[in-house]
Amino acid sequence: MIRHIALALPLLLATPALSASSQWQQSEGGAVRIVTSGLPDAGGRLKGALEIELKPGWKTYWRNPGAAGIPPQLDVSRSTHVSAVDMQFPPPQRIQDGDVTWAGYKHSVSLPVTFTMDRPDAVALIDADVFLGICETICIPFQASFLFDPGADADNAADALAVERAFAHLPAPAGAGFGITHISRSADALTLTANLPEGAQSPLLFIDHSLSRHLGTPRLAEQKNEKANFVVEIFDDAGGKLEGSALIYTLTAGEKAVMGESEIP
Repeated sequence: MIRHIALALPLLLATPALSASSQWQQSEGGAVRIVTSGLPDAGGRLKGALEIELKPGWKTYWRNPGAAGIPPQLDVSRSTHVSAVDMQFPPPQRIQDGDVTWAGYKHSVSLPVTFTMDRPDAVALIDADVFLGICETICIPFQASFLFDPGADADNAADALAVERAFAHLPAPAGAGFGITHISRSADALTLTANLPEGAQSPLLFIDHSLSRHLGTPRLAEQKNEKANFVVEIFDDAGGKLEGSALIYTLTAGEKAVMGESEIP
């Protein structure tokens, strides 16, 4: 059984790297680095990825693990000319740990990242702090700093390919044929109705919300052909703040996955 515990670990200090990717930082369960495609586009967007290499038997968390876990966090507030950062997530797995169920990855994973520069021609160092959990029988928080110059090796083909592959593994945008079509609400639960692709088996729904601690893990209540209903327990309506708020989701069915956003009624 994985014991989800928080341990105080020293910060791994960054060593400047003169390439489009940072150096690897090692932990007991694997290694982590940030890689980029080198230069921002005309809109000032620089694509990258947070690469998490896991040793066999180790796991890490999705953006909203559930009742326990450490979602990956990326802080670039010290970076020159970086005005925003957006991290995305490939489809996770449902991981059963005794009586605790959480969302994460049992394999190495690359999380796509988009850095937004305050101007496209800016010469920018990426100076970032990463915090995430890597787990075997216990969860070990990983905390490290990364400092590198994406423009120093902007034509690095291997780095560009790593970033391209990370974005290629994202779920497709949800649509009418595959995605959440309706949300209904009772006093203590949400019911989410989804359309599934033909022949879909074992659909799973993963959700994230700004008040995610008030919501339970989605449970498949019914599937009939290409329709499915999932139930999400409401622990607390947060003083009415759930109403009209955005629910971000990833819906999987076999090897297929989509991501979307729906409004809670």
